Amino acid sequence: MSTHSGKPGPETRSRILDAAEALFVQHGLDGTSMRMITAAAGVNLAAVNYHFGTKDSLIHEVFKRRLGELNQARIAALDRAEAQARGQGAGLKPSQVLEAFFTPSLEMVADTAGGGRTFMQLLGRTYTEPNAFVRKFLAEEYAETLQRFLQALYESLPGVPREEILWRFHFMMGATSYAIAGTDALQLFAGHFDDEDPARMLPRLISFLLGGLRAPLPDFVNAAPRPSRTARTPDAT
Repeated sequence: MSTHSGKPGPETRSRILDAAEALFVQHGLDGTSMRMITAAAGVNLAAVNYHFGTKDSLIHEVFKRRLGELNQARIAALDRAEAQARGQGAGLKPSQVLEAFFTPSLEMVADTAGGGRTFMQLLGRTYTEPNAFVRKFLAEEYAETLQRFLQALYESLPGVPREEILWRFHFMMGATSYAIAGTDALQLFAGHFDDEDPARMLPRLISFLLGGLRAPLPDFVNAAPRPSRTARTPDAT
């Protein structure tokens, strides 16, 4: 396939980002070369260098362009839930916190035309194939949003130690990433399985996550109270 340099404009930049995003899902961050990206985007290396400079900068921009949108949607959903709770003179329920955090993820999964699904699959892949550069970036991008949601969870579950909430949130992130990745693994033991409608996945996932969040505490937590300490934010990946 022949390539062209691409004019130094937003269309070329978006085409490079889209190509890199799709290739990262297929081959991983380390397994995708700049040559593969230029071929898929129909540009030459000079165009990639003009817009991004280095591969790390390109990876950074692939994640940044959609993570900002995702986090804004999450915060907006939490703001609405908190306003509704205040109007009713009540506190937030754990289910409202989880829905505000995870619903935007599944809405992005449903975006097949705009690339949202591809990005969420890439995000899920980074959880199982961590890259030091990406882990640091995600931790920074998620920090403010995660702190806001964790505080909401702490307040909605006053009887649960914060350390246990952190562990359970970590498990929830993993379960959601696995669900977003698709039903390939499920088909290994279930045979043909094509029920991947995001509208049906959301209530299933929220029900599952709530069950884990509200599960009885392990015996050792109740048997041996530990000295209180400042809880750390879980790794965003």
